[in-house]
Amino acid sequence: MSVCEKLSAPRGKSAMSAAFYVCLISWCLQTDAVAAELKPPDKLTMITMNTNYTLIWDWDQNSSESHAVNFTTQYVAKFKLRSTKKSPIWNTACEKTSRRSCDLTESSLYYLGIYVLRVQANVNGHVSDWVQKEFCPDEDANLGPPTKVDLSPAGSDLDIFISDPLTNNNISMKESLPNIYYHILYWECSVDTQALRNQMVKSSANMVTLPNLKAWTCYCVSIQSCNDFYSKNSSFTSPRCMQTEGATLWWQIFGYFLVSLVICFLVMLLSIYSSFWCYKTLKATLFPSVQLPTPFQYLCDSSGSDIPRLLTPDSDSELLFDKVTVCSELPVLEIHNPPPEALQEPDSSGRHSRQDSGGSGDSGVYSTGGSSNLQQPHTSRSSARASGQSPFDLERVKMQDMAPGLKTPLVITDEGIVDMCV
Repeated sequence: MSVCEKLSAPRGKSAMSAAFYVCLISWCLQTDAVAAELKPPDKLTMITMNTNYTLIWDWDQNSSESHAVNFTTQYVAKFKLRSTKKSPIWNTACEKTSRRSCDLTESSLYYLGIYVLRVQANVNGHVSDWVQKEFCPDEDANLGPPTKVDLSPAGSDLDIFISDPLTNNNISMKESLPNIYYHILYWECSVDTQALRNQMVKSSANMVTLPNLKAWTCYCVSIQSCNDFYSKNSSFTSPRCMQTEGATLWWQIFGYFLVSLVICFLVMLLSIYSSFWCYKTLKATLFPSVQLPTPFQYLCDSSGSDIPRLLTPDSDSELLFDKVTVCSELPVLEIHNPPPEALQEPDSSGRHSRQDSGGSGDSGVYSTGGSSNLQQPHTSRSSARASGQSPFDLERVKMQDMAPGLKTPLVITDEGIVDMCV
């Protein structure tokens, strides 16, 4: 039973008042004891890079093993602490956080300003004393290396393109530190690392050319940012390597020309073959080699169009057929002209021999349709001679009498052969 409970037992009015004062004094003594036991954070340290700031500290865990501890971080400009008119207003960066660090990057601290930072521990409503640290970004913040390094060969030389260190807002650090310059360390690539010969170049420009290098040789480059006001030097960047160039050899020029010539020839050959294939395909598609049979070409328009023409009842009656017969080959009638001696006027004694020779086929007339219409009396020949007709006219008359429906004219060659289609 505690002291306050014993004193709060049923007693008189005066006894109750005394018990209240005793409890109040006892509670105040316990609070002071807890406050005295709660140690503040220690070893405040700033981790910085350009304009990125993080405050870290240590904490004795044995002082509050059974309690959850949290921390509060505040900052204020140092010149405001010197004001005697009113107390300064502290800006809270991190409030009641269980982490042992606080990021001050988003607080936008002025790079050339001086600030006072403080941290306090809080355990179950009991707070520790404030621990303070002075911080000046211009003096205390570290300078970072170049953001990016690019290499480009320029003949036997090597061009280096340097990107400035950037702030947390992606602004060049030269806005805050105008006197930034760079140490450029370069060396020739070699298998033997002990034989490396490092060379240093100092420049404040963002584009630097390394002269007097060997042609067709690999070089590596590493760069460091520097500022002399507070002797700030960054770490070196990761090595970047590039091979230099030189005069192009004659065999390389000839090889490039030969390769380009072969490529052009192949391109032209491919284009010609493609054009020919397209032309052949279009021709076979639009103008096919297979035509309609001759008996069916009348269906096409007379203007030469390939669109079929339909027959109507009003069409010419000559275009209507009951039956169409397609013959593979037309018969040919050959007529051999007799020699001139056979065409002379024979005497009475030779009349029978003329007729006998004509009956035996010496007249030279052959037909697949028969020979009954080819035999003519001798008087018709003599009458034709009397009328002034030649033997060839007489033969033509015979053929016309034999085939009155023949439309194809007779063709008589020099050898006396008459070709006729029936």
